[in-house]
Amino acid sequence: LENLQPEIKTLAERLRYEVSVRGKQRGWSEKVARFHFKKNLRKIITELYIRDNCHPFKATLLVWVQIPMWVCVSLALRNCSVGATDWEVQEQFAAGGALWFTDLTAPDSTWILPVLLGLMNLLIVEIFASQKVEVSRFQKLATNFFRVVSVVMIPVAATVPSSMALYWLSSSFMGLSHNLLLRSPTFRRLCCIPRTKSDSDTPY
Repeated sequence: LENLQPEIKTLAERLRYEVSVRGKQRGWSEKVARFHFKKNLRKIITELYIRDNCHPFKATLLVWVQIPMWVCVSLALRNCSVGATDWEVQEQFAAGGALWFTDLTAPDSTWILPVLLGLMNLLIVEIFASQKVEVSRFQKLATNFFRVVSVVMIPVAATVPSSMALYWLSSSFMGLSHNLLLRSPTFRRLCCIPRTKSDSDTPY
């Protein structure tokens, strides 16, 4: 998508000129000319998306799978921790922890898991924010919203069973790992990911 922007800009300028010429020939008003320009530009951009197989909607597909799965697994872990499914499972959770969180049915009284979760989520948000060269007002608002959510998740994670906090932390750790890996120039070359203007040779 990023690599398509210069081509879209060039095609848009050419289309604006063609519409302007056609508009003068046919006596179009500015409103009609703008309508034809936007209509044809949308068609051109759609054709480019099809050509390069990079429709923006594809970037959101994973989210629509990931969020429901995250909610379902969180609820399942909560039910297992409070004995809503089977008391034997709850007993296993109570004795199945490690390190300082030996009881997965109880909240982490040390707040280590919640704080780690908050820091991990904030780091992910900052990595995304640092990738943007030109940031729109909406992107700034979205970034600040996710910063607030990351901080709010700390007290929330401190009140739920450790099994849920551990799952949230593991999920965030995997997300952070993927983000860092996808910033590696070597890894991107191995996966044949095209180089973009915002790519850095020293991303870390």
